Amino acid sequence: MSRPGKGLESNLEIQDVEHAVAATIAGFPFLFALPSVLSIGATYIVLRLTQRASLLQPIAKDVDVPSLSRAGRLTACGIGLAALLLLAASAVDIRLGWPTFLAGALTACVVLIDQRRAPWDMLKHISWSVLPLVAGLFVMVEGLARTGLIEQLGQLLQADAQSSTAATSWVAGAIVAVVCNLMNNLPVGLIAGSSVTAASVPSQITGALLIGVDLGPNISVTGSLATILWLVALRRDGQEVSTWRFFRLGAAVTAPALLLALTSFVLVQM
Repeated sequence: MSRPGKGLESNLEIQDVEHAVAATIAGFPFLFALPSVLSIGATYIVLRLTQRASLLQPIAKDVDVPSLSRAGRLTACGIGLAALLLLAASAVDIRLGWPTFLAGALTACVVLIDQRRAPWDMLKHISWSVLPLVAGLFVMVEGLARTGLIEQLGQLLQADAQSSTAATSWVAGAIVAVVCNLMNNLPVGLIAGSSVTAASVPSQITGALLIGVDLGPNISVTGSLATILWLVALRRDGQEVSTWRFFRLGAAVTAPALLLALTSFVLVQM
């Protein structure tokens, strides 16, 4: 039986994580400018070298670009309004789950009513298999939280930070980047954020963890939800990208980008 108030404690923990991450992101222009430039530059160079054979192939110049339909314009407006709604909800400390769902559902309803179409065709193209995956990831995070792992990780970060904040930042960011490909960056990001909040570690470590969570998942197809959805969309259109092919290119691109981003971030903070 769960302890009374456990749900409230979990909500407060997630809000603490959001506040900690938001505080770090607020200093983005100063903290992450150089790591961003270096990681983007490294990614461009690696892709330029590894894809030079494909880039030398003839590229069609006369491509018919269809005009955006009325449904497309309504969807674009719905996305814009959803972004404004999420920003407003975040500003007043409202959890983003329901606003996101309601904005998406409202946009879909407006488009379907305008087109006078039934929702069955749209529902058929939704990647339903992703929903239990995401739910399972959050269940896994809650299970790990109940084992005391997050508190232990927070204590470990705090102890290592006292001996060397720079080394702890670099190692923690690199470890998180690798673990993201084993567990997906959704649960890893929540666990890392909760551990940082519990331990009250320096912002330098928080920033390094953010870099690891952001760049690390690019190594494998299971690293991030965005990659999984991207693969689903490609396979729906008949394009196949094997796991091994993605890993080879992902590792080649991510390794130098992650190395430069973490190193420059740590050096800037010293």
